[in-house]
Amino acid sequence: MIDERMKTLYFIAASLVALTLAGQASSQCFADYKAKQDNPLRLQYGIIELPASACGSRGAAQSYAAPVIGASGWTLLQIESIFDATEFQRRRANAGAIHLRQ
Repeated sequence: MIDERMKTLYFIAASLVALTLAGQASSQCFADYKAKQDNPLRLQYGIIELPASACGSRGAAQSYAAPVIGASGWTLLQIESIFDATEFQRRRANAGAIHLRQ
């Protein structure tokens, strides 16, 4: 009986861990953005990985992304869209060398 209970508890614990990890993976989101540098003027299209707290709206994404992008000397112009990991795979080819900021 004890062995059977331990197996059941182990199965339940493993299932909960798997569900938690699956939920975290599906909540991963990204935003594509446009940014600029002055003197000389340079424009950039890029993708940034967002924390879950910034996935809900463009405003939240912009608040998160502006200082991250600004740290490398760029000024965020706008967040184009927010999307999931599947869409990231499709879009990253268009982002060039600056395809992902974290």
